[in-house]
Amino acid sequence: MATKTKTTEATALPLNQILAGDCIEVMRSLPECSVDLIFADPPYNLQLRGDLHRPDNSRVDAVDDHWDQFSSFASYDQFTREWLAAARRLLKPNGAIWVIGSYHNIFRVGAALQDQGFWILNDVVWRKSNPMPNFKGKRLTNAHETLIWASKQEASKYTFNYEALKALNEGVQMRSDWVIPICTGHERLKDEHGDKAHPTQKPEALLHRVMVATTNPGDVVLDPFFGTGTTGAVAKMLGRDFIGIEREEGYRKVAAERLSRVRRFDASALEVSGSKRAEPRVPFGQLVERGMLRPGEELYSMNNRHKAKVRADGTLIGNDVKGSIHQVGAALEGAPSCNGWTYWCYKREGKMIPIDILRQQIRAEMEEPRPN
Repeated sequence: MATKTKTTEATALPLNQILAGDCIEVMRSLPECSVDLIFADPPYNLQLRGDLHRPDNSRVDAVDDHWDQFSSFASYDQFTREWLAAARRLLKPNGAIWVIGSYHNIFRVGAALQDQGFWILNDVVWRKSNPMPNFKGKRLTNAHETLIWASKQEASKYTFNYEALKALNEGVQMRSDWVIPICTGHERLKDEHGDKAHPTQKPEALLHRVMVATTNPGDVVLDPFFGTGTTGAVAKMLGRDFIGIEREEGYRKVAAERLSRVRRFDASALEVSGSKRAEPRVPFGQLVERGMLRPGEELYSMNNRHKAKVRADGTLIGNDVKGSIHQVGAALEGAPSCNGWTYWCYKREGKMIPIDILRQQIRAEMEEPRPN
């Protein structure tokens, strides 16, 4: 597996590597403010009591590993506080974290996040389209897990690719309930005995959505509970750098083999739809100042029902209504608001052209590299 490093004043950042050891100790050894995003799938502390069996008396392969066992809620809370503190130290000022958990632990983790100074942005319900049934019939089928998305601090300018998520969702704003199946079939990794390599392996679809939403190509993604490497596999495919921390040798072996088979997507496919809010602001008056539209020139509504004249100060006047392109459009339509950039058009050679085309021309000029 190819690796690289990013050098800092303190030490080199071990990119695209699986680091062996306790996650808290390893995180404390890494350089401060060096990571863009953390995805954490910590132990759930399920507090299982005895074996779980199906109606046919076959044993369920539940999460009963030693790494998920804590002596008390107090010891689990102490562990949570320590790893979150180490994680927060690693995040860049505009970094963010995702933590996933079940009802057994997510509420305790959420409180600890806020106590540490993280700023919660959303909680996301991962609805499993194929959940494991409740075999005893004494509770509801547990068909979801909860993810908490939080920025390092309230003032952080975190990454959120809103338009990319909207595109993933067929042009509809992405909601906070995600319907994604659990790992089955070819995606479920097996060990040399043919058993599950990891009891809580997460689906790649879940990590794909997280990374498309909250990272950009070249960002560094840290997973302190790396397991069988889902975070690393998706990061590699999407052109992100990853750092994995895993103390269990068996999981590290499976993850390394998995990552060796992963291929990065073509560079041209890695870019995602950018957020319109992140684009440079262009006042309508700039179009007038630069002569792209002239004072006195008429603009026409997209539905061709209304028109207004451009004024020298970048405002419009139509039917005795004066104001911005947004205000006049809203007034003429009798609407509470209006996006003037998509509402108004100008005419050239008899053709209606949205004024937003002119705004995009100015933005393109802003992005052009300047000669040295």
